Amino acid sequence: MYVTAAILSVLLALATLAAGAPKALLKGDVSAGLQSHMGLSAGLVRFIGLAEVAAAVGLIVGLFWQPLGIAAAIGFALTMVGAVGFHARAGDYADPATRGNAMAPFALIALSVATAVTLGLAM
Repeated sequence: MYVTAAILSVLLALATLAAGAPKALLKGDVSAGLQSHMGLSAGLVRFIGLAEVAAAVGLIVGLFWQPLGIAAAIGFALTMVGAVGFHARAGDYADPATRGNAMAPFALIALSVATAVTLGLAM
């Protein structure tokens, strides 16, 4: 079970780092889109990015101390639940042009839950 937990933790850590780093640095289209399309402030976008980067660090450290990895996976899942809410409020699920990108948080929630469960079982 630990091997599965390690694989899921690394995959989720890479995803959170890839999602969070541009937001933390306020670089790229995603950060600009969050500010213009979603109406988020630059400070909030940076905070979300830093939280995602912290989740990546927590997931890697969680390979050695599972409670931290579980907390990081759950925290990231909650962040993605918030993302679903923001996408819903912006009408992204009704618009075919934005629906594809708006579906990513659902996949990341599933990966986060699977990671937390396998880390818990590996303890």
